[in-house]
Amino acid sequence: MKIAACVQWYAQGSISQGKAAEIAGLTRSELLEELFWRKVPACQVTFEDLLEEIEGE
Repeated sequence: MKIAACVQWYAQGSISQGKAAEIAGLTRSELLEELFWRKVPACQVTFEDLLEEIEGE
């Protein structure tokens, strides 16, 4: 149940991968596996975020 909650919080953008792994009692590698199996994108950067980053330089 704790892992499912952490995956959900991560998917919502409420917590980082590192914090989700810590709360769930997993390594980041194990968390990434969970994200993969639950079909949750591991990268949460949007196209717009990338454009902002590029244009800001």
